[in-house]
Amino acid sequence: MTSTDSDTRSILVTGGNGQLATSLANLGGEKIRRVGRPEFDFERPETIEATIKACNPAAIVNAAAWTAVDLAEKEVAGAEAANRDGPALLAAICAERNIPFIHVSTDYVFSGDKGSPYTETDAVSPETVYGLTKAEGERLVLRADPKAIILRTSWVYSAHGKNFVRTMISAGARNSVLKVVGDQRGNPTSSDDLAKAILAILALIEESGWKDEYAGIYHACGTGEATWHELAVAALEQAARHRQRMPEITSIRTEDWPTPAKRPADSRMDNSRLAQVFNVYMPEWRESVARTVDSLFAEKIS
Repeated sequence: MTSTDSDTRSILVTGGNGQLATSLANLGGEKIRRVGRPEFDFERPETIEATIKACNPAAIVNAAAWTAVDLAEKEVAGAEAANRDGPALLAAICAERNIPFIHVSTDYVFSGDKGSPYTETDAVSPETVYGLTKAEGERLVLRADPKAIILRTSWVYSAHGKNFVRTMISAGARNSVLKVVGDQRGNPTSSDDLAKAILAILALIEESGWKDEYAGIYHACGTGEATWHELAVAALEQAARHRQRMPEITSIRTEDWPTPAKRPADSRMDNSRLAQVFNVYMPEWRESVARTVDSLFAEKIS
């Protein structure tokens, strides 16, 4: 991707109106071209090639995925198309066109039983259909395009879309008592922070030219760890600063909130490689939660 290319060609972002695609559009300005269903549909491969041919992008960011973790246990074919086959086709097209490809993956490729933060060299060990299809997607993406960049992230939230932070603030406004799982640990990640990281990576590639060391898998999640209970408390404490009533938030165990798909008990990830290679540092999650909640209440006022 040269500076001349970037002046005239867009960054194609899949995922339609999803959290990350929206953040990329908000932060990337006119360079970002978002696509989603029905125009672009992983279950209809012909739409993928047609969209890319029409757009002729300078780079592609795949922010599209089947993220309904529990439903994936039943709708396996849909999860495979969105998380495995579609990304592999995108990667092959990027390799053929020799353009940067950034694919977003997940902490669910790990079982969550390591006991310390996962690094990129740890073996994947998914225990759900969602995690398995994402892990297979990673493997096939790198097979199709050895120059692909894969960013694993986790617990994504934002001021837009459906996510845990917005759900907690809405629930806290309606209820005096909330019960939230307190024995699962991970890295809450702002979609804005992830979008900034992606744009910084693409800017570096544009500036420096491609380097073989850029290829491969990276972890890109909020700095610091939390349980879902701690994340809920942090979000609602920030909401209380905007005069929303602070509910009582009770910590419960995973078995008290059964789900069809097993959640990793400890999916913390280490971001060190992202900083070492790209000089990109993910912000501390509490700071990002505060910014997100402030944005939510600013929208309500306006």
